Amino acid sequence: MKQRKIPLRKCVVSGDMKSKKEMIRIVRSKEGVVSIDPSGKMPGRGAYISIEPTIVQKAWDKRILDRSLNATMTDEFYQELLDYVSHQKARQELFGNDK
Repeated sequence: MKQRKIPLRKCVVSGDMKSKKEMIRIVRSKEGVVSIDPSGKMPGRGAYISIEPTIVQKAWDKRILDRSLNATMTDEFYQELLDYVSHQKARQELFGNDK
């Protein structure tokens, strides 16, 4: 049986290529609203970031997502993203790579 191709995405912070399951998508809608996209299917401009709390902290310190999405994000959004990524990382360690 033929192997299926695994979709890869590039992390905007580290530049690493990883599978979509190992990344989280941040999306900016046409109205300029920035949100976390767990399904990866919301319409709008998207940027992928690794599910690693240290990488999210680096993005927060250097405001990398602000530049890549061309939007201004609050500290509350970065804190929400950090909490979400920490939770997802803990789930992966507990249950494996399944969501």
